[in-house]
Amino acid sequence: MRPKSKKARHGLDLLVKFLSSIAALIGIVFLVWIIFEVVARGVKALNWNFFFALPAPPGIEGGGVANAILGTLAIIILASLIGVPSGIFAGVYLAEFGDNRFGEAVRFASKVMMGIPSIIVGLFAYSLLVLSTGHFSGCAGALALSIIMLPIIARTTEEMLALVPNALRESALALGSPRWQMTLAIAFRAARSGLITGVLLAMARVSGETAPLLFTALNSAFWPSSLNQPTANLTVTIFNYAMSPYRDWQQIAWGASLLIMAAVLALNIFTRIILREREKK
Repeated sequence: MRPKSKKARHGLDLLVKFLSSIAALIGIVFLVWIIFEVVARGVKALNWNFFFALPAPPGIEGGGVANAILGTLAIIILASLIGVPSGIFAGVYLAEFGDNRFGEAVRFASKVMMGIPSIIVGLFAYSLLVLSTGHFSGCAGALALSIIMLPIIARTTEEMLALVPNALRESALALGSPRWQMTLAIAFRAARSGLITGVLLAMARVSGETAPLLFTALNSAFWPSSLNQPTANLTVTIFNYAMSPYRDWQQIAWGASLLIMAAVLALNIFTRIILREREKK
């Protein structure tokens, strides 16, 4: 029920602005607090050994997470090779050909997948690959992360292609271009920055996932020579080291947390820059 007087409406407007400002301020305070704590505790662990040495045995100081850094990059790259093309193709279908019952079903499934907890995805990949092969592997971890990436990229691709004016499509088709060429040469080029944004957001989303990798890639104290075996990764290393009784391992866990946080923040900032450039154009 709306207030009738102008003074009451003005007071309600000020109240809503005040509450919104307080809520935003609380969020910013917690964000700054988290960043400050991670930086203050994690920067002490950053040294040459942290980036280039293998983990030290339990109870021995020193060592690093070089194998976990390399394993994380390998898993995310493989997950991107699986999830990015699949998500983009699904988004293209939804945007260009999805105006039917099957398209609605795919769209609904994509929305549901975006809300599935990551630990459920990890259990699915565990039952699909780990149980069937009899061992943990980086490939299983990459599959789990790609499943998380797929609906994000599909929805972003659909939304970005939907923003492309139909006049561009009609002009290309009128000139005799086939539908696939119009999509790749015209629609993709017009929505290029938005598609890149969706890929970066998906990569940032899976960079800090721990639960799926606990069930799939597990961890390792050695260099990742193959993704068909347990593979070291930063998130599971943080989990193991933070729960350990060794102070040195706990310090390394803070350093690894700082590394992941910096990578995710960099991806999000880069995504914001791309979106701002798109808005200017």
